[in-house]
Amino acid sequence: MRVLVAEDHERLAMAVAAGLRRYGMVVDVALDGDDALARLGSNRYDVVVLDRDLPGTHGDEICRTLTAERSESRVLMLTAAGSVQDRVDGLGLGADDYLPKPFDFAEMVARVQALGRRPGAPKPQRLGYRDLTLDPERHLVTRAGRRLALSPKEFAVLECLLLAEGRPVSAEQLLERVWDEATNPFTTTVKATLNRLRAKLGEPPVIVTVPESGYRIGDE
Repeated sequence: MRVLVAEDHERLAMAVAAGLRRYGMVVDVALDGDDALARLGSNRYDVVVLDRDLPGTHGDEICRTLTAERSESRVLMLTAAGSVQDRVDGLGLGADDYLPKPFDFAEMVARVQALGRRPGAPKPQRLGYRDLTLDPERHLVTRAGRRLALSPKEFAVLECLLLAEGRPVSAEQLLERVWDEATNPFTTTVKATLNRLRAKLGEPPVIVTVPESGYRIGDE
């Protein structure tokens, strides 16, 4: 799940982002509304944790924009104002859920996870190649009937490769889709994750390195 945290209180934003990352989510942070809109224009987010009172472009305007564009991103609106009318107004703008500050972190995580599970664009119930299967809903990977214990990043990399249906996926694309902006773009983490994934998938190999293009699922 990829999440955008749009919150102008930097310490709170970073704390929320760090906490969501512990649950295996890919998280970007915007500290004002203009930055949030720019990120929404260039990335696809499953959930937007949106502070209503953002500087620059107001949170209400961001919510209206997402609604007008029929965005598949789900919006969890945050605000220091917690009256019933405030919630009604926020939901009326197109927000999917509403959480007043201060909030319990465990509740916020549960709400983000619930929004991420809501149906948006149709997703395949199962992905696979030969004797390898990946179930996105159950977060389950098996090969030749044997369940594999993959880390969240290994699972996400494998899902990206299977979704590409044999087309090469570059290291840069994997870095963008599976990791977040906190990751050093020059890191070797993609290669290290692929090496661990290959070892867990076993023989015969199903992940092929395509020179100057990236990686794909298929035979050598």
